[in-house]
Amino acid sequence: MTFIPAEEYARLMEVIPILCVDVAVRNAKGEYLLVRRANEPLKGQWWVIGGRVLKGETLEQAAVRKVREEVGLDVNSVTPIGYYEDAFETNRFGSPTPLHSVSAVFLATVGDDQEIRLDGQSTAWQYADSLPDRFHIKGFKGG
Repeated sequence: MTFIPAEEYARLMEVIPILCVDVAVRNAKGEYLLVRRANEPLKGQWWVIGGRVLKGETLEQAAVRKVREEVGLDVNSVTPIGYYEDAFETNRFGSPTPLHSVSAVFLATVGDDQEIRLDGQSTAWQYADSLPDRFHIKGFKGG
């Protein structure tokens, strides 16, 4: 998989939408795992796990990777449930150009026997009965 240097990524963000994955992780009780974001966009807000798709990986591989990286959980499978698109006024590079992202959204389930370990992308985690209000999944038929 190919990683983009930060300077180049910042330039790309100014001219094209960024392809991402977002993962709605549910526990055995049906609650959603949310993380408090440490970086822009949405710094300090509760959000789902997710991030950029890397060249050379499938959307499913990106979803599994992001869950492992951000919270240390292993999921055996992810199910596509729709997509989410947004334009964020802020971004991690401080660029005046809004960040336009398009995310393939997946649902994953985890057992209660795994320990959550946050990486530097988040400052806290919690399980919640619903997804954040701003998170509108197009094509999602369940809930």
